Amino acid sequence: MMSFRRAGLLALALAVPLIALAPLPDFWITQLNTIGLYSLTCLGLVLLTGVGGLTSFGQAAFVGIGAYTTAWFTLNTGISPWLTLFIGLGITAASALLIALITLRMSGHYLPLATIAWGLSLYYLMGNLDALGKYDGLLGIRSLSLFGFDIGTGRGFFVLTWALVLMLAVALLHLLDSRAGRAIRALKGGSQMAESMGINTFRFKVTIFLIAAMYASVSGWLFAHFQRTVNPTAFGLKMGIEYLFMTVIGGVGHVWGALMGSALTKLLDDQLQVLLPRLIGTSGSYEVIVFGMALVLVLKYLPDGLWDFVERRLPRRQRVQDWTHAPALPEKQKPTAGELLLDVQAVRKAFGGLVAVNDISFQIHAGQIVGLIGPNGAGKSTTFNLITGVLSLTQGAVRFRGELISGQPARNIAQTGMARTFQHVKMIPDMTVLENVALGAHARGRKGVLSAMARLDRTEEKSLFKEAQRQLERIGMGEHLHELAGNLAMGPQRLLEIARALCTDPALLLLDEPAAGLRHKEKQALTDVLRQLQREGMSILLVEHDMDLVMEVCDKLVVMEFGTRLMEGTPAEVQQSPAVRAAYLGTEH
Repeated sequence: MMSFRRAGLLALALAVPLIALAPLPDFWITQLNTIGLYSLTCLGLVLLTGVGGLTSFGQAAFVGIGAYTTAWFTLNTGISPWLTLFIGLGITAASALLIALITLRMSGHYLPLATIAWGLSLYYLMGNLDALGKYDGLLGIRSLSLFGFDIGTGRGFFVLTWALVLMLAVALLHLLDSRAGRAIRALKGGSQMAESMGINTFRFKVTIFLIAAMYASVSGWLFAHFQRTVNPTAFGLKMGIEYLFMTVIGGVGHVWGALMGSALTKLLDDQLQVLLPRLIGTSGSYEVIVFGMALVLVLKYLPDGLWDFVERRLPRRQRVQDWTHAPALPEKQKPTAGELLLDVQAVRKAFGGLVAVNDISFQIHAGQIVGLIGPNGAGKSTTFNLITGVLSLTQGAVRFRGELISGQPARNIAQTGMARTFQHVKMIPDMTVLENVALGAHARGRKGVLSAMARLDRTEEKSLFKEAQRQLERIGMGEHLHELAGNLAMGPQRLLEIARALCTDPALLLLDEPAAGLRHKEKQALTDVLRQLQREGMSILLVEHDMDLVMEVCDKLVVMEFGTRLMEGTPAEVQQSPAVRAAYLGTEH
């Protein structure tokens, strides 16, 4: 049976030729053409800003690159406009790549400011080049034609524009429902978790920046042949802000929100210019005031946009479990029992004049559960982050299975066979439990962005989901596969993180305070999971404050105090140590 959403997409696809054939006035066809042009740029912003969390005010400049490229080539070389589309995409991609490599390492408010800067730079460049007609622009651009039929205006252009809008929207939906898409959706919540799953977050930031720029370039190509003239006015900062405005109004995190926001903004803009002077009795740009008020109201009452209001009332998509017979993912060679797995050699971390970790050394052998314990401020989490590559060492070395891993980024360490959880649960609340866990298997897949957009990654996707389901069932969470992760209680969220870490196919599992915030029964369930994993041959490094849990599951404990190693021994030896009692209680008695 066809799903509700698939039926809606089919209906929209069929509506395009029907609207073109319908006896609509040419004015409304032109309006729909303009909405389609806006939608293409807004689709890119959904990916870049709504999903990836990278705010950009400069997308109008990329529209300009696409428009000016086709205008100049068709006017000066006589080349086919259809070829200029690809030339424009190439120039846009090169420009966007250069800008991305410079600006995307910025964070916070610096990135939006940088997008304003390069948006203005490209705008003034277009307006000052003689070859581009300066601020007068380029006139007399050829119309688009196909098989001898002029489709540069009216209904033919409408079919072309909306066919491209729907095709690129579906490609975007396919991308978000893929291995690469899950990595992109992890960017917004911060890169630390994604990097620890083996994801190169900077590469994905550059990728979505390029995709958004090329979507804008396609819009510019269409715009040039629709208007038959281009000048810098349509590609300035004002339009960059308007594109972002449309996307936020429609729903910055929703693909179909781009279309809704573009339509609503364009139609209201035109209608308000007619209605407001009649109501007020005087002319002026009062529609700007109304739009400002509308934006405030949407951000106040519908912060996720208008489409989110619609989305919540549609049936939630249920993923079909069709991966039972999918091939298993490749696995790394596991260590033999007793093999030296992790060797921490006199690691030190200094923050300026503060030495947070001072020459800590210990070892973990295959099959062991080792606890790293100590009072608050002892340096446990810092040591944990030094091992996993989140922090860089000041001194010392960390070896994993004989290989030096200190100094490597977290994603490279994750790919060697170490996986971790976090003190504060890091997950993507609006993804299902299954999708969150499948994120852990990212480094075990190979299909990229283009394969995802073309839907050529389905076989690998089935293998990834099969592995995610296996790990969830392994820790007793098989009944939560299709539940939204944000709806889980704290205990299941902690288990979700463990399942996600297990999806990386680790030889060593590093758990950072997994019992924090858990109730008694949830702690007992966690204890059972840890014992089961050890029976299956998993080695575990456990940072934990819950002494009952630590004493029950650990084979060896490393006790820290004030950044130094206080002692190392079995749980019984640690319990009997006067020095440990003094560290925890302030007295040896």
